[in-house]
Amino acid sequence: MKRQELIMDSFRLTSMIERTGDHKMRRMRRRERGCRGGVDKGCRGGVEERLIDMISQASEGDGDDGEMILLHNTPIELVPFVVMEYSPLSSIFLLITPLFLFFIFKQRFRSSKNLPPGPLSWPIVGNIHQIGPNPHVSISSFAREYGPLISLHLGTQLLVVASSPGAALEILKTQDRHLSGRAIPNAFEHSFSPFYLVWSADCGEHWKSLRTLCRTELFSPKALEAQSNLRDEKLAQMIDFLLGKKQEVVNIGEVVFTTMFNTISNVFFGKDFIDFEDEHGTAGGLKGKLFTLLKDGIRPNISDFFPLVRRLDLQGIRRGNLKNIRELFSFWEDIVDERRTQINSSIVVADEEKNFLDRLIENGFSNDQINICAMELFIAGVDTTTSTIEWAIAELLKNEEALSKVKEELKYKSNTKIVGELQLSNISYLNACIKETLRLHPSVPFLIPRRASEACEVMNYTIPQNTQIFVNVWAIGRDPKVWEDPLSFTPQRFIDSNLDFKGQDFEFIPFGAGRRMCPGLPAGIKSVQSILASLIKRFDWVLPNDEDPAKLDMNEKFGVTLQKEKPLQLIFKALD
Repeated sequence: MKRQELIMDSFRLTSMIERTGDHKMRRMRRRERGCRGGVDKGCRGGVEERLIDMISQASEGDGDDGEMILLHNTPIELVPFVVMEYSPLSSIFLLITPLFLFFIFKQRFRSSKNLPPGPLSWPIVGNIHQIGPNPHVSISSFAREYGPLISLHLGTQLLVVASSPGAALEILKTQDRHLSGRAIPNAFEHSFSPFYLVWSADCGEHWKSLRTLCRTELFSPKALEAQSNLRDEKLAQMIDFLLGKKQEVVNIGEVVFTTMFNTISNVFFGKDFIDFEDEHGTAGGLKGKLFTLLKDGIRPNISDFFPLVRRLDLQGIRRGNLKNIRELFSFWEDIVDERRTQINSSIVVADEEKNFLDRLIENGFSNDQINICAMELFIAGVDTTTSTIEWAIAELLKNEEALSKVKEELKYKSNTKIVGELQLSNISYLNACIKETLRLHPSVPFLIPRRASEACEVMNYTIPQNTQIFVNVWAIGRDPKVWEDPLSFTPQRFIDSNLDFKGQDFEFIPFGAGRRMCPGLPAGIKSVQSILASLIKRFDWVLPNDEDPAKLDMNEKFGVTLQKEKPLQLIFKALD
């Protein structure tokens, strides 16, 4: 009984505090400065001491466990007082909570009209708790239950996901104009946002001009032909590095990453940035900075789940991301300044000696625009190619018959130790293996998230404005309604088939489709073809400790790119 009386007394005290107006509270705080030991019960300090004493008394003594009142189980009526004493933000929190709840219910009411079906969402959190560490897998399971077009709530953010060729066609082609906005992660929403290409919020003038320049100067047939000697040179450096490793175990992902990074850095800046022997990628940690940026893009962020608080950056992710971006820029800022000075001084440089940096400066791009462009090209072009090659090697190791066919094909159709780009179009079975790898392990399982710039209809469902849009190409590539024996690695399915990844066959769209399709597809495919072919022709691949390739771990790790959970470690034995 004593304990119950103490609790009831605490309720009365709390009610008294809650009824005290702001004016009285300020007066009480002034009086509190003069209190000594909390004797004056009109003083806030005295009230506080009495309340804490009562909680302590209620927590002591004997009795059943069910009667114990611990501080962390304090009735909700006591929480505002205790929290206000120790958290300056609590008052603000209490003020915005009603507005926040009003916003949630308003959003739910507005968005509930004819949305695609989906699992029941919880208040506040929506479906966040149902996503898990591999969202491409969990969302694929929802699609099997609710249909090819589903809706989820991540907090208050509405997400619509397409998981069939028909749904993908409507999003990427039929409604491309309305659904070609970009859902920018809050981590990347800062002063550099207007300069994005991949993450450009809309298809405005900057996006159009930069995309046109990239297509002309980087990815056109003429540009790719001009870059072929450079790519062959970087490929030869990779082969020489592996030949020097002899019986050592090598992380092939890191080797390919370095090769691709230096290829792009030479096309853009005219120099290497990473050394094969440097595990961390230059003394300043260039690789680490890039990987951190990639992680920031998928890190769970309250600001992404609750757009009402986007500007607050409650977890500090955006501030940290901006700091990392500026540090990444520092690796090449001096090169940009030097080249700009050279161009402004009217020093004549032959066209064939110009790199992409020269073209950007000549077209009036600012340093910030150039820095962002370089960052996006590194992110989009390096990790995607690296993961594709790593998955292809893993699949060929597990499928000895397919690997033997590729070796036989290369033996008769390529007469050089390094397979150059001119020989690639003829190697049909290798290309079928690459396509099959992309079907099972698309580099970007959801493509880059889109945003509905305007409300529209897809498959007779309403897609409200500012809805996020995913296309689950991972699920489409494994759909038994589309593919026979979809989980098996069967390159033969692409032999004598017109099915291609150029954005017209919606059952196979690893690079996307429509106006937001990956512009670097031609360069990326050439790199995958030449690196994979040369590794097959020059080396036998052996797993450490003579492990059985049939038992190779093929578990996935979700990220901006879909990677192997366990990086592929190999011994490369040179073939004479």
